Amino acid sequence: MKREALQKIWQKEEEYVFSGWNFSHLEGRTEEEAIPWDYKNIVKNYLKSTDSLLDMGTGGGEFLLTLNHPHHLTTVTESYLPNVKLCEEKLRPLGIKVKQVNDDSNLPLDDNAFDIIINRHESFDLSEVYRTLKSGGVFITQQVGRLNNFEFSKVLLDKPDKMPKFENDLKSEISEAQLLGFQVIESDECFPYLRFLDIGALVYLAKIIEWEFEGFSVECCLDKLMEMHESVETEGYIESKEHRYLLVLKKR
Repeated sequence: MKREALQKIWQKEEEYVFSGWNFSHLEGRTEEEAIPWDYKNIVKNYLKSTDSLLDMGTGGGEFLLTLNHPHHLTTVTESYLPNVKLCEEKLRPLGIKVKQVNDDSNLPLDDNAFDIIINRHESFDLSEVYRTLKSGGVFITQQVGRLNNFEFSKVLLDKPDKMPKFENDLKSEISEAQLLGFQVIESDECFPYLRFLDIGALVYLAKIIEWEFEGFSVECCLDKLMEMHESVETEGYIESKEHRYLLVLKKR
């Protein structure tokens, strides 16, 4: 396929609307190495039916609703405006409390409010998590670490000297948690592969996670995208490395 035709296809991917935290558009177009823990099972191991639950950065509540937790005991936060609207339409009628967050360091939530706070791939301020947890409460988070797609994005954006912006990894989070007075119950970290089976899938993801691919566009990265397309044609995929870590903390 010619360069101009591929560019048009990739630009359509660049413009594709992303809603909630739903990656169904990528089904069958990527291959991802399994991480060594099961976040959902870990949450369910700690979550009791009588617990007050907060899901931080719930997206559209996709994961939250699979927990089947009593809605009147459930609160969610969300900062991305289209997702806030989605939560208002989808979750509030169920009796789930919806809170819009504008500043991680100033959550619109009461002190000592929750038995369990869960957070998958959402930013947070640990001091605010500590404040809003009850004594003995548990914080469970799975995070995308600072090295996620890092080497890959350097090549795509042609920025060989690029450095990670954030100290976001297991070691730094444990240090901060212990300083605040948390007890570390569980922790793990891994670097699984992520394979893209077509370049359009890469384009779509790069526009969603723009903080990892800062400055990306099909137009400015077209030469690199064409090189990667040739690799997919030859090898069947191009591969990146993800970065994930898990923390389960208890407020003393």
